[in-house]
Amino acid sequence: MNKNPAKPVFLGFKDIEVGREALFTRTVTEQDIDRFAEITGDYNPLHFDDDYARREQFDGRILPGLLTASFISRLIGMLLPGKQALYLSQEIKFVKPVYTGDTLLIKGTVLEKIPGKKNKIVLQTEIKNQHDAVVLAGSARILIRS
Repeated sequence: MNKNPAKPVFLGFKDIEVGREALFTRTVTEQDIDRFAEITGDYNPLHFDDDYARREQFDGRILPGLLTASFISRLIGMLLPGKQALYLSQEIKFVKPVYTGDTLLIKGTVLEKIPGKKNKIVLQTEIKNQHDAVVLAGSARILIRS
């Protein structure tokens, strides 16, 4: 059953220019952490126990890093390049913790087009919190299927 009727954009290789950007925002919730843990089995107390997280020098429970990074999949699969995307690789640096209630700005910028038999693009990927602080930085390599 399709719970999300959203349709991905359709950008071909020729439609994409270096410098093109796509972005969206998402406020993260405790339910997001719960669902992620159900799928992955990651029940680390940093994600579930405020007191433990505070003892470990955080301001409260934090999101798993890969939950934060997973929003890049939406960016690539739905917005840039969208339907034609095959996500090949991702380099990630976790810069700052993300807390429940944070509103994230997920952004991708085309850094490079690699033409060939299999056209590819490289995206700069960045996620900022509501304080405009970078929480995740990296780059993604994407195959543009014809």
